[in-house]
Amino acid sequence: MRIVKDTARVRVPASSGNLGPGFDSMGMAHDVWDEVSATLTTGPSKVLVVGEGHDTLPKDDSHLIIRVMRETFEWVGAPAAGIELVCRNSIPHGKGMGSSAAAIVAGVMLVREMLGTPADFTLERVLDIAATYEGHPDNAAPAIYGGATLSWAEGEHYRTARLEVSPQVKTTLLVPHEVLPTTTARAVLPPTVPHADAAFNAGRAALLTHALASEPALLFAATEDRIHQGYRADSMPHTAAMLSALREAGWPAVISGAGPTILVFAQVAPAMASILAQRGFRTVDSKQVAGAHILGR
Repeated sequence: MRIVKDTARVRVPASSGNLGPGFDSMGMAHDVWDEVSATLTTGPSKVLVVGEGHDTLPKDDSHLIIRVMRETFEWVGAPAAGIELVCRNSIPHGKGMGSSAAAIVAGVMLVREMLGTPADFTLERVLDIAATYEGHPDNAAPAIYGGATLSWAEGEHYRTARLEVSPQVKTTLLVPHEVLPTTTARAVLPPTVPHADAAFNAGRAALLTHALASEPALLFAATEDRIHQGYRADSMPHTAAMLSALREAGWPAVISGAGPTILVFAQVAPAMASILAQRGFRTVDSKQVAGAHILGR
């Protein structure tokens, strides 16, 4: 393959992985976006970050998007020299809202566009690259396809299916001040779980697909989990306490990805949002959105 464009711009949504019982397999896109413009250059790589991460993200070749772009170019046999990025970030970092998946998907999509979107560089291949790079598909899939997704591995490849979501299903993100690196959240998970807990989650994940599509009244039961959230509670006590309080009050709430953001499958009224703000959680209304898309064609 050869490069046919030296500039491209992409928009990628935030996402929640797991959705409670669907560990590393289920995810949902949210109406929070990162927008990335890339230009190929013969000079050194440069990165301008506006918004989230402007004071912490690297501004050179070590930036995740540039690393992904370079590896993807090399994979298709079209190496590039320098890359200049302008990143306008709205997805919070370290909050369990898929910021790293969005960056990885952005990098692959930018390369795909610069190659002229060849017929054999399908979205399925974008998912393969992004999920392999991240190690799991639950955030990458909704970032690519939008909506809610169910993903799985087949050999060395990943596949995904779009899940039907009833228009009656509303979602709200509760974003705390704290951050929690995904590596930290994953480190506390045990290497094995009891058979009874695995069976419990399998049943609830199946129920969740039904509840999302046609019976939202079952979302509370469908979002129960026994294989990851409890193990992570000590690493995010503020979030764990709020999640417990919400579920005790009957709210269908889960940890968004590795946390510490909480995803509530309901609309939060202004009075409730005010109370949550006093307890350190910013509410973000979400809705069903499309996946990553190229801008300015």
